[in-house]
Amino acid sequence: MALHPGEEGELASACLTVLCLDLGTHTGWALRSTDALITSGTAVFKHDRYQGGGMRFLRFKHWLDTMLATVTRIDAIYFEEVRRHLGVDAAHAYGGFLAHLSAWCEQHDIAYEGVPVGTIKRHITGKGNAGKAQVIQAVRQRGHHPTDDNEADALALLHWVIDTRLGGAA
Repeated sequence: MALHPGEEGELASACLTVLCLDLGTHTGWALRSTDALITSGTAVFKHDRYQGGGMRFLRFKHWLDTMLATVTRIDAIYFEEVRRHLGVDAAHAYGGFLAHLSAWCEQHDIAYEGVPVGTIKRHITGKGNAGKAQVIQAVRQRGHHPTDDNEADALALLHWVIDTRLGGAA
């Protein structure tokens, strides 16, 4: 069983539903269901000038609720842990998504863990500082067809989870 970050444990079963997220206004997601089927995409949580800044986070929470209802259960959520942002707005948005995600996981008793960007890139491309195009290409070589770099990042994270937490049980 997966535990919260900092605790010892490993996802040993191949029958777990795992959701991987590249958090942001354009959130990339990849889901591995209990039957090992992988689905992925990008969800957009942009707000316009007529909405308050919190609306994106309410839509994000609603999206998580819908995802959970669709698959019945989620055993663990992994997210790309970003420690450096190019702008203040991106940093604030990421912090908001992370706060809402961690609170939602706690509310639903779902294990969650952040994985550093360099770790994910190194795993999928062999280089910790790989660019977006290299990550997209590496994910395509694994048989996926991401529509953008956000979806590619989520798929790369999912492959890290499969290989390091699920024992390679795709």
